[in-house]
Amino acid sequence: QVQLVESGGAMVQAGGSLTLSCATSGRSASSYAIGWFRQAPGKEREFVARITSTGDSRYYADSVKGRFSISRDSVNNTIYLRMNTLKPEDSAVYYCAADPWGTMVFRPSSTTYHHWGQGTQVTVSS
Repeated sequence: QVQLVESGGAMVQAGGSLTLSCATSGRSASSYAIGWFRQAPGKEREFVARITSTGDSRYYADSVKGRFSISRDSVNNTIYLRMNTLKPEDSAVYYCAADPWGTMVFRPSSTTYHHWGQGTQVTVSS
């Protein structure tokens, strides 16, 4: 079992930056790939970014490519999502999730992730 706790959500102005954190714990947590997803009111949950268990491969949704960056601190078992040039359409609850297929890169479907955090709210004002 893997536990995930997100933090760092806030209200920011458009064009601003924010870094979200996902603290992981539990047996074999380091062997999981971690993904970030987001869900806005009335919309389906969508994939944002993913990092493999080794931290050497990343995958981004087209909507955030070039603006968001995912990284992994293996010592502290924490995954970060750095968000730059934020837009109002980035407003959502952001979730991190763990996928046991840790070395695979292209895994944007939420159904492949077995464990989820509780989410953290990001609001971007125009």
